[in-house]
Amino acid sequence: MLFNSWAGLGRVLLVGTLAYLALVFLLRISGKRTLTKLNAFDLVVTVALGSTLATVLLSSSVALAESVVALGLLIFLQYVITWLSVRSPGFQTLIKPSRSCSCTGAGFSRAR
Repeated sequence: MLFNSWAGLGRVLLVGTLAYLALVFLLRISGKRTLTKLNAFDLVVTVALGSTLATVLLSSSVALAESVVALGLLIFLQYVITWLSVRSPGFQTLIKPSRSCSCTGAGFSRAR
């Protein structure tokens, strides 16, 4: 189906704009750390934020308020995990595993 209704398009425009502005606002107040390092855990959070934004854009069964709460929860949990990983070396090893090998010009070498 290429076109369903003008109301559906209007909803996507209105809710999409508001959800995007809410995401930008939440990311601004959460600080630079939320998406800066992009280790495996940060990548998962980034994908989850994008998925949440896409869900509110395309699913009329999800209210804008619910999506803003979900985005806020993901950002808050990212902050908590970061706070714990900075203060607990054991927790940091759970979140940020060590590298097992690297590639150089001469080939692969194992990290020690």
